Amino acid sequence: MVPERAIKELKSLYGKRLKDDTSHKLAYSFDATRIEAEPDLVVFPLREEEIIKTVKLANRYGFPIIPRGSGTGFSGGAVPIKGGVVLSLTKMTKLEIIQEEMLAVAEPGVITADLQREAEKKGLFYPPDPASLKNSTIGGNIAENSGGPRCLKYGVTKNYVLGLDVILPTGERISLGRGLQKNVAGYDLLSLFVGSEGTLGIVTRAYLRLIPRPALSRSIRADFLTVRDASEAATDILSSGILPAALEFMDQRSIEAAASYLGEKTSAGASLLIQLDGDEHSVASGIIRVKEVLKRHNVLEILVSSNDEEEEEVWTLRRSISPAIASLKPIKVNEDIVVPRSKIPDAVDFTYNLAEKYSIEVIVFGHMGDGNIHVNFMIEESERERAGQAVIELFEWVVRAGGAISGEHGIGITKARFLELQLGKVQAEIMRKIKHILDPNDIMNPGKIFK
Repeated sequence: MVPERAIKELKSLYGKRLKDDTSHKLAYSFDATRIEAEPDLVVFPLREEEIIKTVKLANRYGFPIIPRGSGTGFSGGAVPIKGGVVLSLTKMTKLEIIQEEMLAVAEPGVITADLQREAEKKGLFYPPDPASLKNSTIGGNIAENSGGPRCLKYGVTKNYVLGLDVILPTGERISLGRGLQKNVAGYDLLSLFVGSEGTLGIVTRAYLRLIPRPALSRSIRADFLTVRDASEAATDILSSGILPAALEFMDQRSIEAAASYLGEKTSAGASLLIQLDGDEHSVASGIIRVKEVLKRHNVLEILVSSNDEEEEEVWTLRRSISPAIASLKPIKVNEDIVVPRSKIPDAVDFTYNLAEKYSIEVIVFGHMGDGNIHVNFMIEESERERAGQAVIELFEWVVRAGGAISGEHGIGITKARFLELQLGKVQAEIMRKIKHILDPNDIMNPGKIFK
C-alpha cells in the first residue's frame, strides 16, 4: 500500500492528473495478457521533474513504481503485481524530427505510427513496426526492444536507439548516447536499458536514428496447401540470397480467423507474405526472383500488390490476426519463440505435434524471416494445465535447438520462471546484481523478469 503521507504529496504534485478511483485502477490493472493486479493509484507526468520527485518519494516510503505506455505488451510487464503507483507516460508526447541529422527526438508517450508518419513527411524512415504500432508507444517499444515484420532487413528497436534520457530508480537523471551516430566512450550502458522492461529506470526522451525512406514497397502473398511447403519456401528464399524487408508466415487457422474478421474468404492451408522495398528496378527484379523460388514449393497462388492501396490491404490481413484469434477461445497463451532459420520447419512441426499430444488448439504465425514464430495455444480454463505443460516442452525444445524463449515480447511475469532455462544461473545472477545496484530498494517494476 502507498502510505497516506505519500499519497498526499503525490496529490500536491499531480493534482487532477492523479487517479485513485476504481475505474482508473481497473483500467491500469492489466495489459494484453489480461493478467490483472490493481495499482493503488495512477499518475500522469508531463515533465521529468515530476518523475524524479515521484521516484524519490517511492524510495522514501517504499512503494513500487510501474512505468507504463499503452499496455499492449504480451508478457505482463506493465501489470502492477505488487500494487504501488502506475506511472503512465502517455501524456509525454513531444516529438521533433531533425532532418539534417536524420534524427527523431521523442518523449516516451509518442505513438510509434505517429513517429513513422512524421518521419515520412520529411522523406525519412523509422523501420521498427510492431503489430501494435498504431497504439504502442516509443517508451514501451524501447522497454521491450520491440521488433516487427521489417526487422528481418532493418533490425529491431535497439538498432535505432542512439541516445536516451533516463531517470534511475534512485531519482538521478542520466543521458546516454547523446544521439550521436558513433560513441564508444565507456561501457555501453545505452544497450543495457533497451529491453530492460521498465526495471532499471524510466525513459523520458529517446534519440532515434532515421534512414532514407525507400522509394517503393511491394508485397507478395503466396498461398500453399501445407505448412511444410510454406516454411520450406521461406527458408529457400533466404538461402537464395534474397533479403526481403519482411517475410511473414500464417497457418490455416490464423488466415481463416483474420479473413473472417475482415469479412473475406480464403482456402489456403498456409501463406507467406514477402515484402520487397528499394528502387523500382530492384523491387521488380526481386519479385521475379521470389516467384521463381516459390514455384519450387508447390505454391497454389501468388498475388503481388501493384499499388500502395493493395500494399496496405496485404498487411491489414497480417495485423488483424491477433485481434481476430482473441475471440476463438477464452484464453490465449501467446509465446514468441525464436529458432535458427534452418530449423523453422522442424519448430512448426514440433508445435503441431505438441498440440495433438495435449489435445489443445494451436495457431501459428509470425516473422519467419528471422525465426521468430508466434505460437498461440487457444484454450478453455479447463485446459490451462495441459497448455502449461505444452509450453514447458516447447521452451525446452527451443533451447535445445539453439533458440530463444522470446524474440520481442520480453520476459515480464509470464516467462520469468523460464529465464534460467535459456541463460543459465550465472547470467541470470549477473542480471539480478545489476538490478540491485541500480535499484537497491527494488521499487522499479518489481517482480518482473526474475522468478
